[in-house]
Amino acid sequence: MSAVHLELRNVSKSVFRKVNEIKVSTMLFSDLNLKVERGELVTIMGASGAGKTTLLRLIDRLSEPDSGTILLNSLDTRDIPPPELRRRVGMVFQFPVMFQGSVRDNLTFGMELWGEFMDINVLAKDAGLPEQLLDADTTMLSGGEKQRVCVARALSTQPEILLLDEPTSSLDTKSAQKIENMLLGLQREQDLTMVWVTHAKEQTERIGGRRLIFKDGRLEENFQR
Repeated sequence: MSAVHLELRNVSKSVFRKVNEIKVSTMLFSDLNLKVERGELVTIMGASGAGKTTLLRLIDRLSEPDSGTILLNSLDTRDIPPPELRRRVGMVFQFPVMFQGSVRDNLTFGMELWGEFMDINVLAKDAGLPEQLLDADTTMLSGGEKQRVCVARALSTQPEILLLDEPTSSLDTKSAQKIENMLLGLQREQDLTMVWVTHAKEQTERIGGRRLIFKDGRLEENFQR
């Protein structure tokens, strides 16, 4: 099997933005190319509006490119049914969104959808969630606990790739570093391929991996730890 797990070939994407109350098409990036190897951790840093989140959404087909091709294991993602793609490519968003009910309800949602079950206690432990929280209502959780639930929920479908869209930006420093350590541990233990978007240079230096900078519609190699 090819070492290249995820590949973007000549991907372009434009968005509409308001200028003086008029919607104007703006090119975010054009002919973007990226290769991510199996088990690799790639961090993408860039200013707000540079296209970081849009890039993740394109990979998970929450949005479609204007042109170009995105490949998962050499297969065009357009040839993979969206539910199957999102089972194989998990995504954790910047702000944790909880489904109604308990932590257990959130973690079993994807399993029930796919009919493939894993040990809830192991899943919670991997995400750093105490067993006693499984039956807690999600409205009672702290921000850090909610984000851990989101990570565990993304892992519940046993994805090959995990996309992380600034998963710690809404947390205090102590909580953020706990989430970082938990994710890095999972990446090593499960050989997970991770694409981690952040705006914080300090975070990329802490978590290591291959660092890319989104600048002027291009991804530039910046630092290898």
